[in-house]
Amino acid sequence: MLTIEIASDFVCPWCFIGIARLKAAVGMVRAQRPDFQYQPKWCPFFLNPDTQPEGEPYLPFLEHKFGGRDKVEAIFERVRAAGRPYGIEYAFEKIPFRANTLKAHRLAAWAQAQQGDAAPLIERLFAGNFQRGEHLGDTDTLVYIAGECGYDTAAVAAFLASRELEAEVLAEAAEVVRLGINMVPTFIIGGKEIIVGAEDPAVLAEGIRKALA
Repeated sequence: MLTIEIASDFVCPWCFIGIARLKAAVGMVRAQRPDFQYQPKWCPFFLNPDTQPEGEPYLPFLEHKFGGRDKVEAIFERVRAAGRPYGIEYAFEKIPFRANTLKAHRLAAWAQAQQGDAAPLIERLFAGNFQRGEHLGDTDTLVYIAGECGYDTAAVAAFLASRELEAEVLAEAAEVVRLGINMVPTFIIGGKEIIVGAEDPAVLAEGIRKALA
């Protein structure tokens, strides 16, 4: 069982594409090795660690960061074009807030501890942010999303109301940065092959094959 660590943040549109490209890469590997299995491990990363707990208005933040609405729209179109081949249709216009993703990362860590494979929840969180305009910093929203993915909503609500796993998530995110990772998504395959960015599936597949070898 090969472990693939994925450092990502739920407000990173390229991370959503990176997950889809990883799936395509796994399909390429399985075309040659039908028995190939892997275990994803989702590692937290904070693109903007200073985001207030309540979040901040989405478009004004991007316009300030990138220098105006025209530049932001050009970025949006590049991302949309990259996502379409994988069936990802972005709805940036629906996003009200750039969320503080600490609670979402805590939820992901809790889900991994509960079931091991939290991939369906991870993908639903990305879809919630980029396709449905759901505020991932809002506790009720996270409880609803987790319920859609089959988790017990009372248990999720109780967990998010606490500070359980907060220190662990922050420590893991700090460790990711300490390792020199400053761009997401970053894939660490089998603990040795590191691929930075939402690379083409062929590149990811080759990294998997090298790790297997």
